[in-house]
Amino acid sequence: MAENNPSDFRVYVTPASPSTASNCSFKPQTPSFPASRLHLEASDIIHSLGQSSVFEGPALETDESNVAEPCSKFGRYLKFVCIGSVWLLFTAILMTKSEKVNKMHQVSVSGESSTIFEIHNMPSRDVVEVTLEGSIMPQYYANMSDRKMTLWIEQHFEMPESLLSDRNFSDFQKRVSTNWTVPLVTDSLIGVVPELVLSTVFKLENFQRGNIAAHLFIRMETNVNTSLPVSIGYDVSPIDESDGTIYAVLVLVGLYVLIIFEIVHRTLAAMLASTMSVAILAAFNERPSMTELVSWIDVETLLLLFSMMVIVAILTETGVFDYLAVLAFKITGGQVWPLINTLCLFTALLSAFLDNVTVSLLMTPVSIRLCEVMELNAVPVLMAMVIYSNIGGTATAVGDPPNVIIASNQHVKDSGIDFTSYMMHMSLGVILIMITTYLQLRFIYRDINDLRIQEPHDLTELKHEIAVWERAAASVSSYSKDEDAVRETLLKKVRRLASELKVRMKGANNVEENYKKTLEELQRKYPIRDGMLLIKSGFTLVFVIVVFFLHSIPQLSLSLGWTALLGATLLLVLADNENMEGVLARVEWSTLLFFAALFVLMEALSKLGLIAWIGRQTEAIILSVPNENVRLAVAILLVLWVSAIASAFVDNIPLTTMMIKIVTSLCSNRVLNLPLPPLVWALAFGACLGGNGTLIGASANVVCAGVAEQHGYRFTFLQFFRVGFPVMLVSVVTASAYLLISHIAIQWH
Repeated sequence: MAENNPSDFRVYVTPASPSTASNCSFKPQTPSFPASRLHLEASDIIHSLGQSSVFEGPALETDESNVAEPCSKFGRYLKFVCIGSVWLLFTAILMTKSEKVNKMHQVSVSGESSTIFEIHNMPSRDVVEVTLEGSIMPQYYANMSDRKMTLWIEQHFEMPESLLSDRNFSDFQKRVSTNWTVPLVTDSLIGVVPELVLSTVFKLENFQRGNIAAHLFIRMETNVNTSLPVSIGYDVSPIDESDGTIYAVLVLVGLYVLIIFEIVHRTLAAMLASTMSVAILAAFNERPSMTELVSWIDVETLLLLFSMMVIVAILTETGVFDYLAVLAFKITGGQVWPLINTLCLFTALLSAFLDNVTVSLLMTPVSIRLCEVMELNAVPVLMAMVIYSNIGGTATAVGDPPNVIIASNQHVKDSGIDFTSYMMHMSLGVILIMITTYLQLRFIYRDINDLRIQEPHDLTELKHEIAVWERAAASVSSYSKDEDAVRETLLKKVRRLASELKVRMKGANNVEENYKKTLEELQRKYPIRDGMLLIKSGFTLVFVIVVFFLHSIPQLSLSLGWTALLGATLLLVLADNENMEGVLARVEWSTLLFFAALFVLMEALSKLGLIAWIGRQTEAIILSVPNENVRLAVAILLVLWVSAIASAFVDNIPLTTMMIKIVTSLCSNRVLNLPLPPLVWALAFGACLGGNGTLIGASANVVCAGVAEQHGYRFTFLQFFRVGFPVMLVSVVTASAYLLISHIAIQWH
């Protein structure tokens, strides 16, 4: 901008609730936001300058909020002291503890004789972790080769020269651990196949710690016919899993306390928890390197989220979400429950064949606009929508990430479970769960007024308009005098609207619900704004969805993340939008950062032993059942409920990765004689349905909450918990009955 002339500025924003009072324009590179179209005219600037002294507090501050502040001064100080202390603690640990360096040593093992490798340091406890890298066969292919390597730990004692001739060498060495058997590739594939890394923790038995003449050795034997090169490393002070599990639970509880009581924003809570978990690893001398930390982040998921957010941001400019909302209003005749049912069923159907995170990104803006058209409270409708999204994603092998992990397991494939059988066994149960969920939601919201906005519609629109103006003001930087002037003008506009809101709220206490807009008014108010951009966006969206459907074809080397990124790039090229900053401003960066922190946290908790502890307890209970007739029923119920409850509070991706190993291990135990398919269905139902239990139980929940918050609708952890957790419990009870009837009564498997 060459000069500071207010009449030259035009701001374009797109609000969640367009209001007739927001008829203004503006034109610097101010990012626009979904759902807002505001114009700031010179008259607005002049008016706001004249009203600058009317309101000097926060934009949405009212008389009520002045009387009861959300946090007392003492509470703020207490929060600062507690969180500051945690920050000082993990900062001190990370400054004093260096990254762990895994030293690997090259050795050669021959089939003709065993090889020993000395452990130079004495273990601090009776455990030693050993890492092996080489031509190792993946566990699920172990039956394809009879080649193997056996490792154990021995303690050798120095022999006095006087006893060399009288005693055997075996008298001065003893085995202090059990065997670890590692499957190897065939002789012809050694040095050809990629090398794998495995590790295990040896528990030392009858181990003499204080003897300075004693030394520990790793002994290796193999039945290969050639020399086998391997890399071996050890750690004499691995994490004590009992202590690690306790610390992991404390970190997880701390995370939920921060989120449930809204002490800090959920993104900051995840950052604090993930950093604290890394600090705990560092305190155990297991601090990961920065490269390893980055590898814990699921870049594929973040790429998918970012790309779909860009596509949705551009698609919003066409007005198609407004149009679809009015169309749904027309089809359902403006009746509340038929409209909600249509929305939820369509979402569930899409989630069965598309990733439910993508479906949430697409359906949340439509649901919000639909609620505004119907003058409904968007929060309960969005919660119902995302609950059905998680239920629908349970039906197929591609609808939810846990299903993808389960269906891609080699043992599951070998048992004859393919896409068709997966969908056939799961779909019937999903239909039953959808019916019970519908009845439960009808009971929860039996008073239709709970679904309606409890305040006059004009006040709701005015609040949303203020929120959009605040967001626009926050997006303007302070790098120059001109930008400061624009920012101040926007803030004055916010103050004027907030003053108007206070005046309206004083006289709105006894106002009845606003009149219902007719269909003709809605169609006139919400047309398609940019037909050409809609065609381009539709073409891009069809490309992305079609490739999503085809991504399971082995010859197609495009993952979901790459497909979404190519679609976003294509749409940016086709749209030819010069205001790139405006598009990027609509990306939910806080949601992406939340997921990144959550990925780090869950991997750290896994390394602390929490996930493995859950698995061991589950396995131990199943193994303790003596009666073979009831063992399968106990196994089904235990796998289902453990995975469901755990998935509500920890990320279901690492949990499913661990639980599928336990399930396949149990079924490979010939003594137990458990069939694999029923336990696979139980794990799939539990891991997917458990995500409805809490706000951060499933990725789709977090995405929906983030998009809704950007549109001015915020629902808390407890709001979601009060609806989602009972729905999750009833859903799992329904799944339990379905699985017991199918696989115990009629033995469908």
